[in-house]
Amino acid sequence: MLGPMTHNDTAPQERLSGSVERVTFHNEETGFCVLKVKVRGRREPVAVIGSAASVGPGEFVECLGFWQNDRTHGLQFKAVQLRVVLPGTREGIEKYLGSGMVKGIGPHFAKVLVKAFGENVFEVIENEPMRLLGLPGIGRKRMDMVTGAWAEQKVIREIMVFLQSHGVGTARAVRIYKTYGDEAILKVTENPYRLALDIHGIGFKSADVIAERLGVARDSLIRARAGVRHTLQEISNDGHCAWPGDELAGQAAGLLEIPVPVIEEAIQEEIAEDNLVRDRIDGRECLFLTPLHRAETGTAAGIARLLPGAPPWESIDAAKAIPWVEQKTGLTLSASQRSAVELALASKVTVITGGPGVGKTTLVNGILRIILAKDIRVTLCAPTGRAAKRLSESTGLEARTVHRLLEFDPQTFGFKRGRDNPLETDLLVVDESSMVDIVLANRLLAAIPDHAALIIVGDVDQLPSVGPGAVLADIIDSGVVPTVRLTEIFRQAESSRIIVNAHRINRGELPLKNEGTALSDFYFIPAETPEEIHDKVMQVITERIPGRFGLHPVRDIQVLTPMNRGGLGVRSLNVELQLRLNSGAEPSVVRFGSRFASGDKVIQTVNNYDKEVFNGDIGVVRLVDTEEGLLRVDFDGREVEYEFGELDEVSLAYATSIHKSQGSEYPAVVIPLAMQHYMLLERNLLYTAVTRGKKLVIVIGQVRALAMAVRNRKSTRRMTKLAERLAHTG
Repeated sequence: MLGPMTHNDTAPQERLSGSVERVTFHNEETGFCVLKVKVRGRREPVAVIGSAASVGPGEFVECLGFWQNDRTHGLQFKAVQLRVVLPGTREGIEKYLGSGMVKGIGPHFAKVLVKAFGENVFEVIENEPMRLLGLPGIGRKRMDMVTGAWAEQKVIREIMVFLQSHGVGTARAVRIYKTYGDEAILKVTENPYRLALDIHGIGFKSADVIAERLGVARDSLIRARAGVRHTLQEISNDGHCAWPGDELAGQAAGLLEIPVPVIEEAIQEEIAEDNLVRDRIDGRECLFLTPLHRAETGTAAGIARLLPGAPPWESIDAAKAIPWVEQKTGLTLSASQRSAVELALASKVTVITGGPGVGKTTLVNGILRIILAKDIRVTLCAPTGRAAKRLSESTGLEARTVHRLLEFDPQTFGFKRGRDNPLETDLLVVDESSMVDIVLANRLLAAIPDHAALIIVGDVDQLPSVGPGAVLADIIDSGVVPTVRLTEIFRQAESSRIIVNAHRINRGELPLKNEGTALSDFYFIPAETPEEIHDKVMQVITERIPGRFGLHPVRDIQVLTPMNRGGLGVRSLNVELQLRLNSGAEPSVVRFGSRFASGDKVIQTVNNYDKEVFNGDIGVVRLVDTEEGLLRVDFDGREVEYEFGELDEVSLAYATSIHKSQGSEYPAVVIPLAMQHYMLLERNLLYTAVTRGKKLVIVIGQVRALAMAVRNRKSTRRMTKLAERLAHTG
């Protein structure tokens, strides 16, 4: 080879090999990479472009391809085939081991290992690990960590190569390994569609690609069954517990391009295998995913079990108890609150609902004071950590999240508390109940002992839960549970424009305009175009709110937007806000399309029971440890560790969707509203966003978009059967 020449179609392909000096870029989804490779006989490293499932500094690459002269980047070697092999030189081995590829070995121990074992180090780790114990600083614990991580890394690489050879991104390889272990490839080969059901972040389409490569026929029953369940799962992700059978068959047939009769056969098989359940809603035949059907029937049975009989406190004379509690607390209850106290004292299950400033907290505190005087065991809970913390602060009593209350057991991946091991309590109070989905409601109700009472508190006009169901609304609509609806705004709350405008929005009226120069807690800033809205959002967060109100742009301000995609969506705003508010922070790690560094605000996007962090929890990154491959996040004073391969569970959270903000409160919220959001512009969405702000709410948007959101009452009711089931038990 005389030297590199620019490729033309007739030029023969060339071979190039060397050790990887640096990974300039690597996309874990597609495998595309840009490498700096040290090639023997060349002084400067060569830029190599290719595709590799996994690649790290120090590894040896063997490439087949051609040279090309790129206008921007100059001379590059474009690898048509790129094979990664373990490094063979001492220098390469040290670089590879020190890159953090193997947990427990950073740059320091890489030096120690290579000095002791030279080129045989891989052999020693794999076959003679006890020899590691003779080295300084390596005890039994680190030896176990290194050998375990080495074996894990080997399998993960095999999975990566398998995925990439079947045209699927490799970013989820760690998660696949954690789910299936050493048998991962075998299990996926048997039924690739299990990936879509079992692995967070892998969709039906990716599984379908693998299935096609493995020769699964497009109209096969295995594909039709997986497609039916996937279609119903997607529908449940929109909050529905069920879907009409004929519509489901049509949607699945369209998605899969399979004739309807094959889909109908697949539905029958799924019912026979107990994956789906057939039931009727309002006389129409519908299909449920089995876990959701169980959860719904269980929830109805739980409420029916608790409703009858007298509450665990002996009969209380409300006429005497109310003046007593007013004198004890120094509060005066309104007529509606007095009748609410009477109802709650006389009932075993009660619902208390109403918007902000209507005295729900005062009412609950009054009821609790009266009941606690009777020496009754009281338990308080809420769906999120933040909501539980707020409940503790407002009552002076301990409140826990529902998950902690039910005592999650990582061994069985279930809750320790249930019908066989109920909670030791006489009264359970659940706050922020609009956020409780049907699955959690079922688990919680099962854990309440028969004799105990239940008070369900929440704002039914907020968005329903992120998970399936409309539990609070269905319980109220059933008419069988005694319900208090507070509507009167108390005098001290009338001075808050946030509260006044929230109620106006809820009644379908536009928020009041600001008049005068005095500082307010609610502003609407008009803007004509999405670009203008974007610029004003950036300006108020970085300059105006910190300047006029003294609030911190990361800690105190939360952007709440209707959409995930688009220029005013969660993703785009997060990238921009990270750039403006935390751009220089290092060290950082890039995973799953996001960059994370110390000081970044992040949100947990799935329930992780092992770590005890749940969908919607917001925290701040405190540490990025590239040596150990770990990132540490502070969630309200509790630090949680993530391995880099688990970072698909968190996203940046300078901006979040309004849905994800449920149950949280922030000192200041900024809400962009544009006509491009028109599919999502609904009253309960805007109402939920506005009621998240404690000290300041700023809506920035088009006047038409605001009017549309206020006017548009949610028309698409979630498909559930809970209200009907409850009505039949009453």
